[in-house]
Amino acid sequence: METPQTEPFSHHPRFVSKLTRNTLALILAGGRGTRLKNLTDWRAKPAVPFGGKFRIIDFALSNCVNSGVRRIGVVTQYKAQSLIRHIQRGWSFLDGRFKEFIELLPAQQRTEETWYQGTADAVFQNLDILRSHNPQYVLILGGDHIYKMDYGRLLADHAETQADLTVACIEVPVSEARAFGVMAVDKDWRIVNFSEKPENPTPIPGQSDKALVSMGIYVFNARFLYDHLIEDHDANASSHDFGRDIIPRLVESAQVYAHRFQRSCVSTTPDAPYWRDVGTVDAYWEANIDLTTITPDLNLYDEDWPIWTYQEQLPPAKFVFDDDSRRGQALDSMVSGGCIISGSTVRRSLLFSNVQVRSFSTIEDCVILPNVDIGRHARLRRVVIEKNCVIPEGLVVGFDADEDKKRFYVTEEGVTLIAPEMLGQFYHYVR
Repeated sequence: METPQTEPFSHHPRFVSKLTRNTLALILAGGRGTRLKNLTDWRAKPAVPFGGKFRIIDFALSNCVNSGVRRIGVVTQYKAQSLIRHIQRGWSFLDGRFKEFIELLPAQQRTEETWYQGTADAVFQNLDILRSHNPQYVLILGGDHIYKMDYGRLLADHAETQADLTVACIEVPVSEARAFGVMAVDKDWRIVNFSEKPENPTPIPGQSDKALVSMGIYVFNARFLYDHLIEDHDANASSHDFGRDIIPRLVESAQVYAHRFQRSCVSTTPDAPYWRDVGTVDAYWEANIDLTTITPDLNLYDEDWPIWTYQEQLPPAKFVFDDDSRRGQALDSMVSGGCIISGSTVRRSLLFSNVQVRSFSTIEDCVILPNVDIGRHARLRRVVIEKNCVIPEGLVVGFDADEDKKRFYVTEEGVTLIAPEMLGQFYHYVR
């Protein structure tokens, strides 16, 4: 009689749940994201709205909660008010009585009179807080990527290989790899070389068009992390960055392994795991517009792995006028609560909450952030509109790039960004 097969103990639910309970997650959310231009003039990149109702940071936070990692610190610095407000409103459901929490960790010069100098320094300056929680593992995440990942599987791999550090990785085209940390691995997936943003990325052996890059997701044994953060802090020549300084040094002296994202991605096919860096206006526009397709690469309708966020109480979207001369309609689009489409046509677009599109306007391939009012007879194509814009009656954008560049920001791919300041409207001001 054959003995029934059982899954490896390292992947047993009780084993994984013990790992996640002993893990503290730190989300690095202090970056500006300059390539997003005006979208980050008044908010940090992780606070940028995405997908009609979410913020970018909601994906990392939701991955933590869904994975069972419920002790979370969010490290903030650049223009953090929008991010802080969002977390306070939408992420207060974790119960401290069960040792579940989200702590906001702003730059506060806890160790010396400097702000965060790099990703490693941001963690170093909060070492006293990390030690007080006494985790066995520290999961370090970026707060500026769109993906769904089971961190429990990552932690199980880390424990199984008895690694000091595990780096999550993904395959990308070589042409894009110079924007990331590029690694080489041996047959056991131990990292043998790591280079941060190399000019000439090394391709994967046998795959000349692909490179293996870091996702900016790290699992450290806690005490190992503390020791090497102190060592890095004391090194005057260091830029105090994980990718530039710490990981390349550890590859030479410690047990550093790579974890393939294919093993832990959620709701995507293993051969095409969904992970997006929406750090440019073009990438941001494309990732949002992709959600309007019939079967988008990112599944937001997955009840088993929901994306949590602050849910503003708003009425349903409304479409009014059914006349031949003006008909309120949205085709191949996503329209959020509080929107009113009044006698106008919206095609292949994503509208966040409280957007009003007035009569005789046409909106095509647009991403429109909350609280935008679009006047009559407007014609907009391939446009991203920042929140709180009032679009003048009859405005035409997206048909003449040279004309658009006189007033707005136009990307290399022909996407136009409109912000209130470009229209002479100042939502943020001091005097």
